[in-house]
Amino acid sequence: MNLLPPTSLALCMALAWPLATHAQTDHSGHHAPAAAVPSPPTPATAPATAADASTAAASLPWAEAEVRRIDDQAGKISLRHGPIANLDMPPMTMVFQVQDRGLLARAKPGDRVRFTADKINGQYTVLQLEPAS
Repeated sequence: MNLLPPTSLALCMALAWPLATHAQTDHSGHHAPAAAVPSPPTPATAPATAADASTAAASLPWAEAEVRRIDDQAGKISLRHGPIANLDMPPMTMVFQVQDRGLLARAKPGDRVRFTADKINGQYTVLQLEPAS
């Protein structure tokens, strides 16, 4: 069996040592920060809140629908609606929250209505509702 003489072993260790310590040094300057602090939301990226919704409701497009069900207690309305442009939503039947429960008194199942809706705090919410003309 051929073993390296002690001087050769010492030489290999001396040459390998700088490589091993170099591998352990901080290389964070070469990479993006691991946990960058997110910047505060801008108006375009900030989530909508109920307060924001009332001012934005006037600029939302109207959609047509047929009322399927009303749940006064839960503050929800089921609508079979056409496309909702601002939500990029195709026609379907779905349940919406209502921003103001008073809107529910304006309709009954079977009525044709027009409405505006937006996504507020993660919920699809009807902001305005009126009989379709």
